[in-house]
Amino acid sequence: MSASSSDLPTWQVFTFRHGTRRSLRSEVFLDYALYGEPDDAHTVDYYFWALRSAGRIIVVDTGYASEVAARRDRIVLHDPIEMLAEHLGVDADDVTDVVVTHCHYDHIGNLSRFPRAEVHLAAAELAFVRSGALSHQLVGHFSEPAEVDLLDSLDRAGRITAVVEPTDLAPGVRLIPVGGHTPGQLMVEVHTSAGPVLLTSDALHFREELDRDMPFSSCMDLPATYRTFETIRAYEAAGSRLVPGHDAGALDGMTRIATDVGVIG
Repeated sequence: MSASSSDLPTWQVFTFRHGTRRSLRSEVFLDYALYGEPDDAHTVDYYFWALRSAGRIIVVDTGYASEVAARRDRIVLHDPIEMLAEHLGVDADDVTDVVVTHCHYDHIGNLSRFPRAEVHLAAAELAFVRSGALSHQLVGHFSEPAEVDLLDSLDRAGRITAVVEPTDLAPGVRLIPVGGHTPGQLMVEVHTSAGPVLLTSDALHFREELDRDMPFSSCMDLPATYRTFETIRAYEAAGSRLVPGHDAGALDGMTRIATDVGVIG
């Protein structure tokens, strides 16, 4: 944060679990056979987030679209737009800021349903999706062409703000480009009444990745992933509470306002 914590407004961080799937450890950890451990079931949960302070709402990621979830065999627990309306009284038409942590289908699937929002996205991520690299199966597997094309349309319309370096989106909300999982992966640091919260998104899918130095199976830059782990450890050592992007335990310890919704602050 660019100001001392005593000068910053406090935010509430809402975590919404909108989907899930059952997987295997060998599917979610990179080169799992090298660890010499038996395979086992592994739950992958899908989240998006909303930040609230003094009546302002910032949405972080938008979940996956139902039709894409069906094609990819993902379970839809809730519609993200309906979750915002039901639990926060927020109409997507009125949201003015959406942070896109990276351009995978489970993070930008409902972006078109926020017609007025300015979209905050790492410049490196925007360059990456325009580079042609997504045409390769191993690179583009987690992207949807129509959703990536939407980003170009939004950019032409002047609705994308490209983040080049750590940037304060608002007092108490900082966007941090780190790379690794994708070249323009963003994290979001939020000042709350319970202390700083670091939304790692997919810089850290599961807590186990950090605890055991076990990267996720999809990784565009492995050395950068390990460097990002060190960055996350430094934030945690400085007092930040970590919220991983897909961990089945992400809601643990939060104040529950519904079965699949938790709040910090």
